[in-house]
Amino acid sequence: MTFYIAAVILILFVLVALFRPFLWKSTAQHASRQQLNAAIYKEEIAKLEKERTEGLIDTASYEISHAEMRQRLFQDTSEDDGVAVLGSPKKTIIALTIFIPVIATAMYFWLGSAQQIADGGAQQQIAQKDVEKMVAGLAAKMEQDPTNLKGWAMLARSYKVMGRPKDAEKAYDRAGAYLDGDAQLLADYADVSASNADGNFEGKPQAIINRALKADPNNMMALWLAGTADYNRSDYKGAVQVWGRLAKLLPADSEDMKMIQGSIMEARGKANLPSESLVSQPVSPAVSGKNISGVVEIKPDLKSRIKPDYIVMVIARATGARMPVAIMRGKAADLPLRFVLNDALAMTPDSLISNLSEATIEVRISKSGQAKAEPGDLFSQIQTVKVGSSNLKIVVDQVRP
Repeated sequence: MTFYIAAVILILFVLVALFRPFLWKSTAQHASRQQLNAAIYKEEIAKLEKERTEGLIDTASYEISHAEMRQRLFQDTSEDDGVAVLGSPKKTIIALTIFIPVIATAMYFWLGSAQQIADGGAQQQIAQKDVEKMVAGLAAKMEQDPTNLKGWAMLARSYKVMGRPKDAEKAYDRAGAYLDGDAQLLADYADVSASNADGNFEGKPQAIINRALKADPNNMMALWLAGTADYNRSDYKGAVQVWGRLAKLLPADSEDMKMIQGSIMEARGKANLPSESLVSQPVSPAVSGKNISGVVEIKPDLKSRIKPDYIVMVIARATGARMPVAIMRGKAADLPLRFVLNDALAMTPDSLISNLSEATIEVRISKSGQAKAEPGDLFSQIQTVKVGSSNLKIVVDQVRP
């Protein structure tokens, strides 16, 4: 109600400002253009008369100049002032009084009410609070049931998505043997552990990578991390070998293939190895049909807005729901980023992507990595896709104001 009162008062102020020239007439008298021209020529004729009297000009020159001035004076003072004459003030007032409120009302309903805008922002805040409440509830449940290793893995994934890597690593620690058969969870665990060690893969992160590759020698994230670990310790030959295995899993014409080829060429150069063209060989993927996969790209003119350490989040939700069913987290440095959303990335054991027939997918790039959307975040359009879809292309092309 307060909004409508303020809107009416604002319209009244605008109308008063517009009608002021009509309602309060100016008492000042202004000379017309004819009067000003006549005064100027009168002064010039007086000067001309003075010059003749003082002998500065002869009589013939005086007569010629005097005739020219009279002619110009006649022409200038015979023309219209060129001043626009206003129509009826009463008609103008009536037209503005009707026009302004009608246009304002039309724009209000076209752009959306203030309440709708407020409701939209409130829904986002509620969704964020719901996520935090849900994760806090899961954490409390795990403390009461510490033997639920699957629950600890879910909690670790949730912490990672929320940008809490230290809490995520602790939860992964408590997931224990549950992780051994899941290469993707182990790869995520290794990524978090290395991140908490300031990018150092030695020790614990390397041991976790080895466990991931033991569970699945073709896990792409584990292979990328293993090659990065070799590269960081200056084992460039080892990095070439591991990344070469990864290259064989990628489509030959994909952006990921171009990126890995560039990394391999750089490692070859540092290892003084001859360049070698890489040929991607087809690999039979492990298909469950219960995931969604594709690649995330960013609009070229937005690349300057991000830095390599910004966080990329690929989020899947049930259609019409606010709570995510799966979230994958990566780094802007890895763009274009390949993603696979499956049950291993679920936020809770009760909400799995495999239980859905379709889901909505969106991508957000954040500086802080927080689950809560912030001004300056980059994001994509929301897409509704079938669970089991692959080779999706999602383009980040918008900036949150």
